[in-house]
This record gives sequence, structure tokens and C-alpha cells, in this order.
Amino acid sequence: MNYPEYRPRRMRRTEGLRRMVRETRLSVDDFVYPLFVVPGSGVEKPIGSMPGQSHFSVDKAVDAASRAADLGIPAVILFGIPEHKDAVGSEAWKESGVIQKAIRAIKKARPQLVVMADACFCEYTDHGHCGVLTEGELDNDASLENLARAVVSYAKAGVDVVAPSGMLDGFVGACRESLDEEHFDQVAIMAYSAKYASGYYGPFREAVDSTPQFGDRRGYQMDPGNVAEAVRETAMDVAEGADIVMVKPALAYLDVIRAVSDEVNMPIAAYNVSGEYAMIEAAAERGWIDKERVVLETLTGIRRAGADIIITYHAPYAAKLLAR
Repeated sequence: MNYPEYRPRRMRRTEGLRRMVRETRLSVDDFVYPLFVVPGSGVEKPIGSMPGQSHFSVDKAVDAASRAADLGIPAVILFGIPEHKDAVGSEAWKESGVIQKAIRAIKKARPQLVVMADACFCEYTDHGHCGVLTEGELDNDASLENLARAVVSYAKAGVDVVAPSGMLDGFVGACRESLDEEHFDQVAIMAYSAKYASGYYGPFREAVDSTPQFGDRRGYQMDPGNVAEAVRETAMDVAEGADIVMVKPALAYLDVIRAVSDEVNMPIAAYNVSGEYAMIEAAAERGWIDKERVVLETLTGIRRAGADIIITYHAPYAAKLLAR
């Protein structure tokens, strides 16, 4: 047989050769680790649908954030579960709220760790929707006013990055304006720019008790069939002042990550969400997959698609694998 002079397998023969020509490299620097913060003290309660993840009181959240920092993970993102919920989610901007307490405590313990705060209302409202309701519908502009209060509250507590996630029209501009007016122009915004109405959020909704009491979120989260809309949304958020744009979920939307990466010259985050995490954990627990390989392959795929930042519950596990 007449073989071509170039034989691709030559450069796959050994691990050293494969490392030399690897196109996409996964690093602990890419990771953001999510933490769920609850009232009380001494609380570290496992989340049933998310094996290996827990609800943390502020003191235990500091410990978890410190462990992440010790592994080289550069950032955590905080999600709060309040003691009381109401129709407008007022606990979200309360000075003594669990997120505000956690921001202050983590920044005091680990000043160099980047602390991000999710800014949404689904876990704070008694109806489970992402803002104020008017006649049973999400009131976009009334919700923006409360979002502005929340992000300023997080900024006062010392947060590095706010992450508005409700997919409200104009949400980045409202955050940027309110932060700048209060002289928090150094606080960055990571916008959930292309957040899809996805079935992959199920375990997260259990974790934060945020399942809507009626209806769903398809009226404000994106339709899973759309890609061009995602590019438009991210471009709008960049124009309004976003510092990072995000695609969520990650695995079923790798093409969206690539499309956004090709069109938007900004840091791009991807959220490897709870359902994606839970599927890997469940299959690994049953011995159906090699967990180590699948976790790294999954995260590498997200990185290869164009994500600069990966928010993942597997961050500590992956960090240990990469350190070997």
C-alpha cells in the first residue's frame, strides 16, 4: 500500500507526544466553584440530588471556599437560600442576608479568592419566579429596580463579581448603572446572557427550593432551539457593560458557546449545570462510566467549544485530577 508521508498516529504514540500537540488545555485556572449558603451555623447538609454537594452555613462556606482556594481554584460563586421568602424577594438585598454575610466572611478569610454572587430572585421569592409579578406575569422593569438593590448590597459586602441571572431585558445596564452611581465601578458583571429554559436545572431547583409555584420560566429564559438569539443577547449585554458573558447550560449548548465565542470578543463563561453534574455522578456510582475520564473529557469539551471560564460542581474533583 502507498501510505501518505504524513501519518497522524505518529504524534499519538506516547503521552509525551500527545501532550506536545494538544490543542486545548484544561487548567484549574478555568474553574469557578458554586456554593449554596443557608442560615444558621455549623451546617453542612448534603444535597440528595447532587452527590458531593452540600448546603453550607456561612462558617462552613468559608471552610469550603478555603479548601477550593487551597486546590488553586480562583473563584467561587455564591447562591443564597434565605430564612424567609416573600413576593418580591426582599431578603436578596438585606444587609444581614446569608450571601452578604458569606461574602464578608470569605473575603476576610481568603482576600485573594474571587467571590462572585448570583443575583436572581427565584430562590428568594415565595412564588419561585425571578422577580416581581404583576397579574401573574414577571414584571421586567419592576424587577430591575430590585435587582439594582441586590447588586449594590453585594458590592457593599465586598463582592468582586455580580452575576445577574434572571434573563430580564436591560438587566446588565441596570446593574452597571446602579453600581456606578454608588461608586462601585470596580465590581465586575458576569451576565447570564444566554440562559436557556432547560430541563437540566432540576437538581439545582431542589437545592435552592426555587421551583415555580405556577407556570414556568419559558417567557423569559431562552428557547432551546435558538442560536442566533444567543449571539444577539450576548452582544446586547456587552453593549450594556458586561465584563463576562455566559452560556447556560453547557453540554447541550456547546454549539452556542462556539457561536458566541466566534462573534463576541469578551471572556465567555459556561455553566456546567446541576443536571449535567448529577448524570455523571449517577452513572459513575453505578459503574457505568469511568468518572475521572468523563469529568475531564466533559470539561475539556466545554473549554474546546470556546469557554474561558467554567462554572462547575466538579471543580475540586477536577482540580485534584489535574494536579496529579
